[in-house]
Amino acid sequence: MNIGVFFGGKNTEHDVSIITGQLIISGLKELGYNPVPIYIAKNGSWFSDPKMDSIDFFKNIDPKQDLNEAKSLKLSLTEATSNGVEFKTKGRFSKTINIDIAFPSLHGKNGEDGTIQGLFELLNIPYIGCDVTASAITMDKGLTKLIYQRFNMPTANFIHFQKEDYLANTKKILYEINKNLPWPMIVKPANLGSSIGISKASNDQELINAIEVALHYDYKVIVEESIEDLMDLTVCVIGNAEPRASLIQESAFSKDLFTYEDKYINDGGAQLGNALKKLIIPATLDKKTTEEIQNMAVEAYKVIGCSGIARVDFLYSKTFKKYYINEINPMPGTIYHHLWKKSGIELVDLLRMLIIFAQEKHDRKNKITYTFDSSILQQSNSNKMKLKGIE
Repeated sequence: MNIGVFFGGKNTEHDVSIITGQLIISGLKELGYNPVPIYIAKNGSWFSDPKMDSIDFFKNIDPKQDLNEAKSLKLSLTEATSNGVEFKTKGRFSKTINIDIAFPSLHGKNGEDGTIQGLFELLNIPYIGCDVTASAITMDKGLTKLIYQRFNMPTANFIHFQKEDYLANTKKILYEINKNLPWPMIVKPANLGSSIGISKASNDQELINAIEVALHYDYKVIVEESIEDLMDLTVCVIGNAEPRASLIQESAFSKDLFTYEDKYINDGGAQLGNALKKLIIPATLDKKTTEEIQNMAVEAYKVIGCSGIARVDFLYSKTFKKYYINEINPMPGTIYHHLWKKSGIELVDLLRMLIIFAQEKHDRKNKITYTFDSSILQQSNSNKMKLKGIE
């Protein structure tokens, strides 16, 4: 079976996605599958080459120059077949690449937000992870939090707004923020991950600066109350109709926020396996709180319609002994294999399960009727039938 592993992407989490993609490729090889690396460059071009199954490949090239010159590696979508999708490399010695299942290991915009999932839906190819709707909802942190409120799930108080509204009504929005939220506050882009563009503000000037930073990365911003004396908690969930939760991870971090550097760079990065000392698994919570958080993670996963895999983040106030559901990540970095391993599921078993879930979801979708027999065209008279307002 050929499994296309899509990684890179036209977004700020491009490099993290490469790491996730390489981990998945190595695991699929161990399972005996044929992983096909499909790299999406920062400019949106697609490439494929067997040599792209190693991080060293990307360390030793200049993507802007080397990949653009390697036209034989560049991909074009040829057609969708009954058994999968067919790509062709460009150039004099082009070759055909067939994909049976898609494994998007993309993070952030243009990959984790429902865009590439929509492509897979149109191509009618099985793919790992959440569908279009769930991906789009979870990518928008404001929309996600509105759903939490609708289903009475505790979440930090927040205000969200569009760039155009902020520029047109700056004073009004700042007034509403000050009126409804206590200091300090957390400011973040609504459609971004990996802690990019997130700031903590303790006064008006810091708030203004933080909003400017967030608007640099997104057109929509969330400002929410900061949960102080904080424990940063993470639960992973896998499955379709009957999802299950992992153990709870507690993340240690060096500053007020769990930064990009904490996640991926400092001491090797918590996600790269070299800094598990930063992670406490299971988290230092009592049994009752642990079960409540795990159950809420599964509930949120089901309410939003997630499938395959997702990561649900929580904030816990040690002062008030209260937890708040935060974000849902529909494709967690490195699929959080370290947390699943601590939960009793090795990487290869996790990948095997995700493939089964993808096929199951695909089969269920294909049982739906997409056509409807109608006589409307035969009965219509094009000379007499007019659309309102059109002659």
